[in-house]
Amino acid sequence: MTPSPPCKIVLLVEDEPHILDLLADYLAGEGYEVLKARDATEAFDILATKPRLDLLVSDFRLPGEVSGVAIAEPALKLRPDLKVIFISGYPIEIYESGSPIARTAPVLAKPFSLDSLRTQIRRMLE
Repeated sequence: MTPSPPCKIVLLVEDEPHILDLLADYLAGEGYEVLKARDATEAFDILATKPRLDLLVSDFRLPGEVSGVAIAEPALKLRPDLKVIFISGYPIEIYESGSPIARTAPVLAKPFSLDSLRTQIRRMLE
């Protein structure tokens, strides 16, 4: 019997507590290990201490004038194989950020369906 592959680890960054909990519960139910961050400080703490992460799902607008792109760029320097998905009520701002990651990472515009999130995550992690 072959061992099952290790659980995929998702860092979820979202400042709205009800959205953070809803998405975290959903992703955990889909079999992912979910690490939650409400802002950039918590996200950077997790990035600095977690040896393995497979996916970053980040809101774009976060407290403290730090964007999801500002989290993703240094995260990708530390972990070039990290996959990134942005979620935002203002998706045009991600594209206007001028960041190279903004041209390659998928963006889900809020409100999005949980099915579309699941589909996008599966595509990224295959």
